[in-house]
Amino acid sequence: MKKPDNSPAYFNWRRLKKGVLVTGYMGGWAVLKPEEFRLFAAGRLKKGPALARLEKAGLLRSRLDFDSIFTDWRDSNEYLGKGPGLHILVLTQVCNHSCVYCQAGEVTGSSMTSATAKKAVDFSFTAPVPGLTIEFQGGEPLANWPVLKEAALYARAKAKKTGKELALALVSNLSLMDEAKAAFIIKNDISLCTSLDGPADLHNANRPYSGGDSHAAAVKWIKYFQKRRGTRPPGGPSALLTVTRASLGRAHAIVDEYARLRLPYVFLRPLSPMGQALERWAEIGYGPEEFVKFYREGLDRVLELNLEGVEMKEKTAFLMVKKIAGSQDNRYVDLRCPCGAGLGQLAYDWDGGIYTCDEGRMLARGGDASFRLGGVRGSAYQDVIAADPVKACAIASSLDLQPVCARCAYRPFCGVCPAYNQAAQGGFWGSMPGNARCRALLGIFDAVFARLLDKRTGPVLEKWLES
Repeated sequence: MKKPDNSPAYFNWRRLKKGVLVTGYMGGWAVLKPEEFRLFAAGRLKKGPALARLEKAGLLRSRLDFDSIFTDWRDSNEYLGKGPGLHILVLTQVCNHSCVYCQAGEVTGSSMTSATAKKAVDFSFTAPVPGLTIEFQGGEPLANWPVLKEAALYARAKAKKTGKELALALVSNLSLMDEAKAAFIIKNDISLCTSLDGPADLHNANRPYSGGDSHAAAVKWIKYFQKRRGTRPPGGPSALLTVTRASLGRAHAIVDEYARLRLPYVFLRPLSPMGQALERWAEIGYGPEEFVKFYREGLDRVLELNLEGVEMKEKTAFLMVKKIAGSQDNRYVDLRCPCGAGLGQLAYDWDGGIYTCDEGRMLARGGDASFRLGGVRGSAYQDVIAADPVKACAIASSLDLQPVCARCAYRPFCGVCPAYNQAAQGGFWGSMPGNARCRALLGIFDAVFARLLDKRTGPVLEKWLES
């Protein structure tokens, strides 16, 4: 009688404290004891719980369920056949803050006209997607309130006419908010995201405000919108954190500030070497290992609060667990393969210039137009989506073509950012071993898997997927 073939399918592996993580091409995974891994790699692992886990994960060559593999791949990559669903309108370069890491604004600058905003909205609706999100950014977008208001109404009318689903979003420091603007935002169902770098002293040090106390202004309007729309998105506001050197060692205080304000997420992300952050890196920057230490402390604090009954998520871990637990497309364009540049998002600068992504637009402000695709005047959708930078980003962010990434155990869950590579390395290509983003992501994945495998914290992370 022929013995069953237990030889492994294609796999990558990584040693963790709990054992050896083995991952398949499509994201199936299992954690094995060292001896189990040795037998598995040799094709000599015999019947038992470990073999059953490997079979379920699609890691045994003779027992692959190709129908299931195809379905998972199709569902997780469905966005590739649709076109960009996120459209970022940069309404102005003007901002009344002087953030130490600024990538987007200045005290004086140019602003988008009403005509350009409408052209950008028109262009976004040519994307062959059933629904789209238009996000208003700056500078400080409230500094160009008349155009924001007109563009929002114009987009709502166009959605009604075309039958497309439309979500409107606003990213603002909230310092120019007033009750009339707030009433319009609520009436027109515009979701809101602001910046919150932690407790008042840290936030205000990172985000100096010419009008006074930046932290107090943000907190005032966070509470205002929570009272009227609840604490949960898309009604209630969310917040983004930028981690500087001053943030290191204060992860618990930052997380506690988010919890105090009943914010549903804290998003722990490393600083990118763009704009003033690059110019001031020696002052405000840090190494990837320093960030990973900060991240572990912050994630552990979030999980601890969850165990105490506080409903709150750390968004990086949440996005990763969504993919780890079931190859779900999490719509987060930075962890896609290929990345979302041009394929998942487009960014429109104040002058109508169209870019693959907001990071690519930021680089153009420094004189690097590598990510520019055209303009809202004179460019057709098909020309923009087929432009060389979109193709270059897709190729450069294909993990199978990156030697380091192709052999990484986290390849099924990760993504490369060509704009980051351009800023940090001078080219689209390459998550090189010295790439700080890559090293930070390795540490973050290690931290997330460690807590997912922990009997105490694993159920908390899995519960996040239920809501």
